[in-house]
Amino acid sequence: MARAFAVSSEESFHIPAAAFGFEGFRRWAQTDAFPESGRIDYLAGDVDVDMSPEEISTHSLVKSAFALGLGTLIAERELGYLFIDRTRVSVPAAQLSVEPDLLVVFQESLREGRVRLLSWSTRNPERLTEIEGPVDLVVEVVSDSSVQKDTKRLPPLYAQAGVPELWIADARGKALRFDIHALEGGAYVRIPPDAAGWTRSPKLGVSFRLVRRRDPFTGWAYRLARRG
Repeated sequence: MARAFAVSSEESFHIPAAAFGFEGFRRWAQTDAFPESGRIDYLAGDVDVDMSPEEISTHSLVKSAFALGLGTLIAERELGYLFIDRTRVSVPAAQLSVEPDLLVVFQESLREGRVRLLSWSTRNPERLTEIEGPVDLVVEVVSDSSVQKDTKRLPPLYAQAGVPELWIADARGKALRFDIHALEGGAYVRIPPDAAGWTRSPKLGVSFRLVRRRDPFTGWAYRLARRG
């Protein structure tokens, strides 16, 4: 029996009974009745609802740093595409339908058919609204409302889906956390950073380090540095 995990919100919406099944959830996510805010994911039988506001200094700005750093690298090397927020990824084999904070799809994965860009519109089939298959890289930024989900529930599901690389960042504490996990033998293995704090991404062939400094207006400012 599917379970719904909900965070209270001023926005009111109804989850149809069909959405507690994987294909029913995918169809619901493509309708006008699906909420335009918050994050609602299907996690192997569970509908996870998080309508919490996004904290600026420990979440929004961290995502921006990843977007700038990864986006620049991917564009320079013409590797593929970076997607930020509200981009739905569904993997039937893992019964997973999620909207990661950021995700990367290589052109190679699209050419070889491992990943597909889908349209649910019969009138406008060029309007792409869903990615199907194991994307090449996922980034999740931990917030107060997503700790268990990002660190405990999602990693094994991403692994089952076949996502080769998972990045997890947590900027809420005194120590800034940034971990890169590579898929090995069906499970994620954390790649240890070197003595200077650089962690190498197997998929991108580059070492990264997430750094932050104090900012007079936002509290913190972030940068995704890269080397190699």
